[in-house]
Amino acid sequence: MMILEKEYKINFNWNSLLNKEFHKSYFTKLLNILRIEYNHFICFPKQENIFSCLKYCSFQKLKVVIIGQDPYHGDNQADGLCFSVPNGVPFPASLRNIFIEVNNCLNFSKKNFYPTSGSLIHWAKQGVLLLNSVLTVRKNSPLSHKNIGWELFTDQIIRSISDQKKNIVFLLWGKYAQKKIYLINSFHDHYVLKTSHPSPFSAHMGFFGSKHFEKTNNFLKKIGKAPIFWKH
Repeated sequence: MMILEKEYKINFNWNSLLNKEFHKSYFTKLLNILRIEYNHFICFPKQENIFSCLKYCSFQKLKVVIIGQDPYHGDNQADGLCFSVPNGVPFPASLRNIFIEVNNCLNFSKKNFYPTSGSLIHWAKQGVLLLNSVLTVRKNSPLSHKNIGWELFTDQIIRSISDQKKNIVFLLWGKYAQKKIYLINSFHDHYVLKTSHPSPFSAHMGFFGSKHFEKTNNFLKKIGKAPIFWKH
C-alpha cells in the first residue's frame, strides 16, 4: 500500500475503507495494466492525478457523490475528478451545462455566468466525491480502459460509502450513473437524485431545471450539515 500511495497519491484517510481492495488479485492486475498503458501510450489523467477524487474529498467530510463514466480523453483535460478540468482549460460541453444549471438553479447574478476556472477541486474539498466509474483512458479513445478492473474498484467505493455512511446525497446523471443505484443501501437514509446527463445531447431532457444543486443543499441543511458552495 505504501508503494501505491507514493506512486499514485491516494489520500490515506480512505485506506481503512479500501485496504482490502488494494490487495485483491484484480487490483494487482489493474496496476500492472496501467504501468504498461502509461509506458506505451499517452493516457489521462497524469498518474499522480488518477486518484484525485479520493485525494481532495475526505471520507470523513463526505456529503455528496457525483458519478461519471470515464475521464476526458483530450490533451490536458482530465484532472482525476469527474466533469472537472484544470485551470486554464476550456470547458467541455457537459461542464459548461453544469455551470449553467448551477447558475440558474441558485439564482446567481448573470454578471459572472461562467466561472473563470473549470476545476471542481473546491467542490471536492467541501465533501463532494467526483467519481468516474473508470479512472483512466487512452488519449482520444473513450472507454479504452473499460473492463480492466476499474469498475470493480469504484463500485466497491460506492458500496462502502453507502454501507458505512448515512444521509449521503447521490447525484445520478444519465443512464450509466443510474445503473449504479443497486449499490446504494436504501436503509441508510441516503438521498438519491436522478436526471439526464449534462451532455448537450441530453441536458434538455431533464438536467436543465432539475434543481439538483438546490435540492442537495436543502437536504444538507435539513440534516444539520453545511450546504455546498457550488459557485466559484
